[in-house]
Amino acid sequence: MPVLNVMLIIAFSYLIGSIPFGLIIVKVATGKDVRKIGSGRTGGTNAMRAAGFLAGAATATLDVLKGVASGWIAEWLAPGDPWLKVLAAVFALWGAIHSIFLVEKDEHGRWKLRGGAGGATGLGGAISLWNPSLFFILPIGVLIYLFVGYASVTTISVAVSALVIFAIRAFADNQPAQYIFFGVAALVTILYALQPNIKRLKEGKERAVGLRAYLQKKQKQYFLKL
Repeated sequence: MPVLNVMLIIAFSYLIGSIPFGLIIVKVATGKDVRKIGSGRTGGTNAMRAAGFLAGAATATLDVLKGVASGWIAEWLAPGDPWLKVLAAVFALWGAIHSIFLVEKDEHGRWKLRGGAGGATGLGGAISLWNPSLFFILPIGVLIYLFVGYASVTTISVAVSALVIFAIRAFADNQPAQYIFFGVAALVTILYALQPNIKRLKEGKERAVGLRAYLQKKQKQYFLKL
């Protein structure tokens, strides 16, 4: 495989993953900067907080397509190479979490890259490796989002589900074992990105979503009436 092709796969996948659709959609819809709202991330959950359900859904859909597009790029430049498809999916995920288009300085004057939590692009990456992944990972994620009630746990579930799916397919169905590496890389990357959320989960301070958020709101309203 020509080195140039490998470099192009990495570069294109990372750049596509870096496109901050949440920032763009919220800016167009409301004029607000999504980075200054809620978690400060540019993914679907925070876009929904900033501009409503449609903005969040559009952001999540486009973020999924970033991961899917990485597979198209790899298949175009390196047909039939499972390692490069995995590499493309991983770099798209890294771009989604650490976008080159969202460079800024932190409070200590150090440069950093911002982005989303990576769940949607991670789902897209899994789909790019095996299309039916969608029908396993998405329902699990939706159920966790609605009933467990934490976006961070939902994001982690995407990587865990991908890892389990690709491991089962590799050992039980003789499918590419290289895809297991995507599940491992996605899980490590997402866990690292979500360290603040994991800390808040342990402290019981994580923002609720789904049914948990609804019940908390109703409970608060009930006690205010007492």
